[in-house]
Amino acid sequence: MELILKYFPNLSVAQTAQFEALYALYIEWNEKINVISRKDIENLYEHHVLHSLAIAEILHFQPGTTILDVGTGGGFPGIPLAILFPEAKFVLIDSIGKKIKVGNEVATAIGLKNITLKHLRVQDEKDKYDYVVSRAVMPLDDLIKLIQKNISKKQKNALPNGLICLKGGELHHEVLPYKNIADLYEVSDYFSEEYFKTKKAVYVPL
Repeated sequence: MELILKYFPNLSVAQTAQFEALYALYIEWNEKINVISRKDIENLYEHHVLHSLAIAEILHFQPGTTILDVGTGGGFPGIPLAILFPEAKFVLIDSIGKKIKVGNEVATAIGLKNITLKHLRVQDEKDKYDYVVSRAVMPLDDLIKLIQKNISKKQKNALPNGLICLKGGELHHEVLPYKNIADLYEVSDYFSEEYFKTKKAVYVPL
């Protein structure tokens, strides 16, 4: 939890309590339904919560912004972002129902009101959103083809509507088709921990 406060020192009392509650909740639910690797659960705040919040370093969502989290698993990056931006609206989808159950239980337990979780494939999501976010869910080109239909034309933020996704490793080939419009961010520019050295975020306006 100290990691979150290190980078986000201006959290409200309510937000701090919500972030603090995540560890016990994910430990409890992960024993019943494995959404985070057993070896990795100890690193929840660094590898999952803080990593999710890298998106907040790229863009501060304005009140009323709508965000779709594709392939959310147990709620990443959607749940940490929903805590940080209580006036934005988040919809989290995943094709695996038991993962959505975990996300739902966690969101309910911490009293998140700005979030909806749905057991749904992205192909079947019909609504429009300002942004789509994801964390290493599929190759960039495949994801863009599936979500173009979901991007709203109405703009209300500093960056044009589009996709912000968190990725690791070598991304040159994935980004190549979009090199004239995409922005690539090094997560290590925001967070100094060793884990983030190979982590990147990609923003593609759509």
